[in-house]
Amino acid sequence: MLLKDKIAVITGAASVRGLGFATAKLYAEQGAKVVIIDLNTEASRAAAASLGDEHLGLAANVSNELQVNAAIEQVLGKYGRIDILVNNAGITQPIKLMDIKRENYDAVLDVSLRGTLLMSQAVIPTMRAHKSGSIVCISSVSAQRGGGIFGGPHYSAAKAGVLGLAKAMARELGPDNVRVNCITPGLIQTDITAGKL
Repeated sequence: MLLKDKIAVITGAASVRGLGFATAKLYAEQGAKVVIIDLNTEASRAAAASLGDEHLGLAANVSNELQVNAAIEQVLGKYGRIDILVNNAGITQPIKLMDIKRENYDAVLDVSLRGTLLMSQAVIPTMRAHKSGSIVCISSVSAQRGGGIFGGPHYSAAKAGVLGLAKAMARELGPDNVRVNCITPGLIQTDITAGKL
């Protein structure tokens, strides 16, 4: 088991047909104790319970600093440390450039980019204290090529921001033995893309 007794926090993982839950399931199979953080308490708890009794489901909006910090305090209160953070939460909107409104822009950047920053900031102190940790950021191929079928230009901008943030965090946190990696997947069949592939 590659992750035996590791504590892994995964955001945006309550949907059983999503990338976050697939990650949570694999981590649990590899021995990790998984904490699923998503918007809905019941969905988060149900997803965590489906993995086994030792896993935890919490509700938090990753773009809300108070909610993020409260969730991480609960995780630390239960497990004492956090070994892995997967910044998976994100939303997309298939909107053309000239149709993007401020509320569209804010919604996408708040979840993908601000959420990645806030979640990372919340777990870094415990990782630094333990001189160990891994932060995985989920970006998108859209960050590199711009636009796409399901994500507008604001989605590309948010995911490019995640890629840049991950690189900067990796450089800054390396001396503390905290790894930061960024994944830029292409299109994946999930609830968000259901019926559109």
